[in-house]
Amino acid sequence: MLIKQGVGQVNVGSSTNAVVKDSSGRSLGQIQGMNGFAAQATGGGVAINNWKSGGLWIEPTGGGVVWIGDRWYRGRAYLTPAGQGITAVNYVDLEQYLYSVLGGEMNGNWPQEALKAQAVVARSYALHKRQNSATAVYDLGDTTRWQVYRGVQDESGGTQMAVNATAGQVLTYNQQIIEAVFHSSSGGCTENVEDVWVQPLPYLRSVKDSYDQGAPVYQWSKSVTQSTLSSFAPGVGRVRDVKIVRGTPSCNRVVTMKMIGDKGSATISGEKLQSALGLKSTFFSISPQVNR
Repeated sequence: MLIKQGVGQVNVGSSTNAVVKDSSGRSLGQIQGMNGFAAQATGGGVAINNWKSGGLWIEPTGGGVVWIGDRWYRGRAYLTPAGQGITAVNYVDLEQYLYSVLGGEMNGNWPQEALKAQAVVARSYALHKRQNSATAVYDLGDTTRWQVYRGVQDESGGTQMAVNATAGQVLTYNQQIIEAVFHSSSGGCTENVEDVWVQPLPYLRSVKDSYDQGAPVYQWSKSVTQSTLSSFAPGVGRVRDVKIVRGTPSCNRVVTMKMIGDKGSATISGEKLQSALGLKSTFFSISPQVNR
């Protein structure tokens, strides 16, 4: 898992004594448990303390965990030069990786059946990405673009139990692991995948969703001033009205929107407006507020 990419230096360590190895796996020495070091790029390689190599492994012994940046992680760390900096990767068992992912994406105290469902989805998503998006150095990243992964801090008895109970279970279509994308709330309707991205997939079709009505972001609102709205459509003057020109076929999420002002009108994409206004999605409408 990619933890840091192209940074000037990375703080590393181990909770127990750890073996330091070069990129070929040859042992270079050992660092003591609970000691920290700043790894730095040097001469096309990586240096930690007195060790230098084209790449360095830090492998905790005795069931220890490794420190990378500002968190503890299971597994081991690999440090490799990247441009003028260092890339730090956490090599970890898939099931142990999921212990953390579940806690990052959900609450470990939620019902076990919900956590089990998330474990199967997250496992499927990770394996699909490894098959289709892996690089020579890492399989996945740790951001929401991939799956939230923050190491040991997000684990709990609940997440471990759910992962262990579903070990090895994945979602498939035609005997292939699917791209099991997920989100916190649909707002009541999911889209056909090609209306959001590009490639149509037979297993990512629009469905009505009545199960997330209690979610915090099922409904949301944001107030925007008339002048702010007008600034996104230069030349139209003061915006007087806003209408959806084209919505998605299934849920009517905004694809394009017409902004009508006292000097003219302009069409703007839903994605551009979402980004500019900091909205949670393109599933929105704009209504004028009347001051009373």
